[in-house]
Amino acid sequence: MIFFRFFKHLLFLVIFTSFSVSTIYANETEAEEQKVGAFFKDLESFTKVFSHIKQLYVDDATNKDLFDNAIKGMVSGLDPHSDYLKPKEQKDLLESASGKFGGLGIVIGTKDDNIQVISPIDDTPAYRAGIQAGDLIVKIGNKPVRGMTLEDGVELMRGAPGTNIQLTIVRKNKKPFVVDITREIITIISVKGYLPEKDIGYIRISSFQNPTAQLLKDALNKLVKENGRHLKSLILDLRNNPGGVLDGAVDVANAFIDTEGLVVYTEGRIPSSNLKFKTEPGDIMLGSPIVVLINEGSASASEIVAGALQDHKRAIVMGSTSFGKGSVQTIIELQDGYGLKVTTARYYTPSGRSIQAKGIEPDIALKNINLENEKEKSVIGDTKEIDLEGHLEVEDPSKLSSKEILSKQESKKTKEMKKSIEALKKDYFVHEATNLLKALTVLGK
Repeated sequence: MIFFRFFKHLLFLVIFTSFSVSTIYANETEAEEQKVGAFFKDLESFTKVFSHIKQLYVDDATNKDLFDNAIKGMVSGLDPHSDYLKPKEQKDLLESASGKFGGLGIVIGTKDDNIQVISPIDDTPAYRAGIQAGDLIVKIGNKPVRGMTLEDGVELMRGAPGTNIQLTIVRKNKKPFVVDITREIITIISVKGYLPEKDIGYIRISSFQNPTAQLLKDALNKLVKENGRHLKSLILDLRNNPGGVLDGAVDVANAFIDTEGLVVYTEGRIPSSNLKFKTEPGDIMLGSPIVVLINEGSASASEIVAGALQDHKRAIVMGSTSFGKGSVQTIIELQDGYGLKVTTARYYTPSGRSIQAKGIEPDIALKNINLENEKEKSVIGDTKEIDLEGHLEVEDPSKLSSKEILSKQESKKTKEMKKSIEALKKDYFVHEATNLLKALTVLGK
């Protein structure tokens, strides 16, 4: 009897277990079937719209254009930072991330169907060749520029380092002349440094690229040399910095942090999106006080730097709450030069604060005012349109040697630097940061 009762219970358990498993399996199968059904229903809606457009749209739309637009809409609809990139957009994004490209080193615009030089970039082939702001480029190689798009002009001037190109230039009060220029790797200068006061350095980072950390170190070394001794404090200006490359931000933060821990970490839906970026020993400021300036225009990579320095108590953050762009975009190269930029994770500061839609709150909040009671302007030492006045009226270059042209350009750089330092002294944020650093220096902190 005991054996029978045991067998009966065992049989019931087996039947019950089998029934439960079958029920769960049936539920899972039904759920999968519903998902598949919903997928084909959505696909049917898509094909109907596609068919209507092909039949009714006023112009003949190619299948490729329709599919490209459909994919772009699908991706861009996810969030503001995901995108489907056409070949040129993909190429430009990768070049921007590297901060380097083969070219001449000029910022250009359009004027009267021609390409006009807005400004040559310091220490580049165009700068050394004597190209000046206001010059009109009428031919690139043997191709006339009139009617050419700016993008086409850029593509023609860019090329492999070491290759030559001829530009036909028209300059006021001078006949057209040809300049032969050899292309080089052009590094986008995203870092500028000034010495507004003795022992206090000011470094502005306008965006983050792969070489930004090295540019930061170079700028700091230059300021130390100019100061005649190690800087006692530093202002790191990240206002209106929209971000850039994650590695560039991590390297910049690591340049100042000498404690163990994290610079930033990311969390996403798949394991490969969960990353930790650790600190590395070494502080280029040797522990001297740092103030980081941020505002509502500081986003992404600049928020990572500010958050890391704040969490490690390495810097005092001043200004206003940052933008709050705390998501990670992964760039995937697709066939035929296309690319996919898709959000794959969120950023977190070392203490676990999410940056997304929250931003970095400053330790000391500053109002958006100016010492001259005017609407605040961002003073970053960049060349403005007003700084280019008079360039069309320079001396006839035919009367100047290359040495004289370079001398005049260096003189202009010196004047611009003095103007930038004077402007910094009128910048309310910089003024408050300077006063705080002076107080910290006196207190020995």
